[in-house]
This record gives sequence, C-alpha cells and structure tokens, in this order.
Amino acid sequence: MMTYYILIGAVALFSWLVSNQLKSKFRKYSKVHLQNGMSGAEIAQKMLDDHGIRDVKVISTAGMLTDHYNPKNKTVNLSEGVYNQRNAAAAAVAAHEVGHAVQHAQAYEWLTMRSQLVPIVSVTSGMSTWVVFGGLMLGAAAGVGLGFYIAIAGLVMMGFATLFSFVTLPVEYDASKRALVWLKQKHMLTQQEQAGAEDALKWAARTYLVAALGALASLLYWAFQVFGGRD
Repeated sequence: MMTYYILIGAVALFSWLVSNQLKSKFRKYSKVHLQNGMSGAEIAQKMLDDHGIRDVKVISTAGMLTDHYNPKNKTVNLSEGVYNQRNAAAAAVAAHEVGHAVQHAQAYEWLTMRSQLVPIVSVTSGMSTWVVFGGLMLGAAAGVGLGFYIAIAGLVMMGFATLFSFVTLPVEYDASKRALVWLKQKHMLTQQEQAGAEDALKWAARTYLVAALGALASLLYWAFQVFGGRD
C-alpha cells in the first residue's frame, strides 16, 4: 500500500512539473515571432494543402491548449492562442494537429486503433473505479464470489482506459514527428524557430507519457486490491 502511494505521489509530482514546464515553454516560444509572418491557421492550411488533404477545415476554438483534430467532422481545431498567432509555439501546435489529419488520411494504424477504443473508453472510464470498489465492498459484506467477478469487470473497464493511454503515445509522437519533418523540409521556420518548435512539442508529448504511467499505476493498485485480498 505504501509503495502505491509513493508511486502515485511521484507520478502526480512529475505530472505537475511537466505541466508547468509545458506552459513555461509555450510562453517562451510564443515570444519567438516567425520571420515568414504566417499565423497558426495559415501554417495548418498549407500543411494540409501540401499533403493533398482538401476535406479538412481549420477552425478556431475557445480556450488555451484546447487544440485537437476531430476525425468525425474532419476539422483541425486551433485554440485562440494558436489560430491567429504568428510565433514558434503556434506553428508547432498547428503543424502537430495537422499531423493527426495526415494520419487519418493515410489510415495510420495506431490512430485507427485509438479511434476504435474511443466508444468503449467513453462509456467505461468514468465508472470503472466505482465498479471495482463496489465489487470489493460486496465481496467483503456478503462473502460470496459475485463481488469478485464484479470487481474483475471493473478491472477490465479500467484496462481499456489504460490501453487507450498507451495507444495514444505513438499517435502523439508520430504526429509531432510528421509536423517537425514537414516544417523543416518546407523551410517554414528559421533554425531558432525550428528548435523552439521541437522543444515545445517534446514537452507536450511528455504530458501523455505521464498520463499513461498514472493510468497504469492506478490499474496495478486496484488489481492488487482485487487479487491480493483473496486467499
């Protein structure tokens, strides 16, 4: 039990540090203005055009760091701080999100797998912990096998969320790789701007790594509670 709390504490601390560092990096590279004068929206549209993708729209969305690609309606959603801005951070984020659109257009296998998991995870992730906990309580109160099997069902639900977190890693890293390669090959950024874009995306990717490790730690803890309590 103590080992688990130490692990969760370490993951939480690492997550906080990475999140703060990411925000710091984006503030820093938001001050590195692009010599080409292009906005995040313009960079996103050019990358789409260069890859021959004509059915994806680039739109603005409210909030900070709310950027994402929506495969359902084929839209690259850029936050207000990216859509109109003309700096290295905006260029990095815009190109990264288009990287997902390119993955979709090319049927990238990891993105396909993640998309297949979305309906399952959207239903099970919010209730998995409660199902495991309820199963444990039922088993403790009634002393019958039903509670154990309910807890197992909860672990399976939690397992899908953990799998989703780890499948997300290659999807995000690949999108960043595609973005940086395109930015470099098309000479979109100066050397300083390119370095800033690479650094910003590196820290963004680490947030997904922390999330995956946290999901795994939680799954292992509850698995220990379920199986460790049996004779």
